[in-house]
Amino acid sequence: MSKKQHILDLSHLEELNTTGAGYDILRYVSLPELLGKEKDTLFYFMGKNLARKFDINTMEDIYIIFDKLGWGNLELIKQKKKEYIFNLLSDAIVMRLKAPFETDFRLEAGFLSEAVQMVEGMECECMEEVNQRISQIEFSVVFTDA
Repeated sequence: MSKKQHILDLSHLEELNTTGAGYDILRYVSLPELLGKEKDTLFYFMGKNLARKFDINTMEDIYIIFDKLGWGNLELIKQKKKEYIFNLLSDAIVMRLKAPFETDFRLEAGFLSEAVQMVEGMECECMEEVNQRISQIEFSVVFTDA
């Protein structure tokens, strides 16, 4: 197995065309069973690692990747000195939150943490909060070295 890091260009995402049902079953049913009680931590770090696979230079790159990966429409709604607040919305999120299995957004939180760190050049962590009432996910990216 090669240890060489391969950076994915955003254009590679255009070449992929899949439906979300298979992804959702793997992500929310099979993987949590396989990963066990450490799933939240592992998903977070999987997201951070995934972000490192992309050539991310701008916030727009992050928005494009979220959209192309089927994670939803990411929007920066508040920018403070030490914190960015994002909302994530999509029809897919509405459906996932109504699904008969537990959903989480730790993978997206990890990805967003690393992606923002790549753009801003500052260490950060990300927490997510699910608003079931309006089917929206809020991510808080906090800069830890500012």
